[in-house]
Amino acid sequence: MTAQGVERGTDRGVARPRRHGAAPGDASGVGSGPSTDPDVAPATEQVAHEQAPAAGPARRRTRTEAELRALAEEGQRRFGDARGVDGALAVLGWVAEELGDGVAVASSMANAVLPHLASRARPGVDVLFLETGYHFAETLGTRDAVAQTMDVRVVDVRAALTVPEQDARYGARLHDRDPGLCCAMRKVEPLRAALAGYDAWVTGVRREETSTRTGAPVVQFDEKHGLVKVNPIAAWSWDELVGYAEEHGVLLNPLLLDGFPSIGCAPCTQRVEPGADPRSGRWAGLGKTECGIHT
Repeated sequence: MTAQGVERGTDRGVARPRRHGAAPGDASGVGSGPSTDPDVAPATEQVAHEQAPAAGPARRRTRTEAELRALAEEGQRRFGDARGVDGALAVLGWVAEELGDGVAVASSMANAVLPHLASRARPGVDVLFLETGYHFAETLGTRDAVAQTMDVRVVDVRAALTVPEQDARYGARLHDRDPGLCCAMRKVEPLRAALAGYDAWVTGVRREETSTRTGAPVVQFDEKHGLVKVNPIAAWSWDELVGYAEEHGVLLNPLLLDGFPSIGCAPCTQRVEPGADPRSGRWAGLGKTECGIHT
């Protein structure tokens, strides 16, 4: 696994989300077209990345598993009923105070709400982005805008194999033939390796997204990765998420309001009908709704 980091940009404000009815790609340059906002550079003018050691994370955990389990129990006891912006900021502030630089945020860049909230609680926090090599241009543009406009450090987490290397070894379009293996190599394993250097990770899981997430706690011990997992917006509705973005001028991926309520890799993501399960456009027809990161 290779991780590359985008150093945080100066806080110059964030781009407004695209309103319903606007053309795809007009969210301050996020998408295929060039930016017209002087504060947000287009994706092709991405902030330079730094190459991290390929052997694994340079950082190491500072707490034992027993300590992290106890901390997760304390967090859920204190913040299990957290709701709204105040609740999210409270639990984020708590985990930042407890673990400092040992906290990482994972973002799919479907929106910038979670990185924005996290930056308020812990300026300069690491934001992990799984750069699978298959993302929509709008998703990469959202990532670049977050790196350039928020007080965070975006880290691209990459698989051991490039897409051409994977194609050569397993055949082209593995995602069509064995999506589980593709996700395991391009998402699950790279994230596992990246999280090995942190004591806690923060996710944007929301209970209303799908039936597999209805019981998501605000704080838990992540048995799969062996660290604290914080879901600060677990209780948020879609309207609350969009409302926060509009109130604070936080960027939404243009695809999010263009029929893609859940955004993953381009080959495995389709538009969904209004009112349908938000994740029904992911791996459509393949009997798969999760990539394996949260399950």
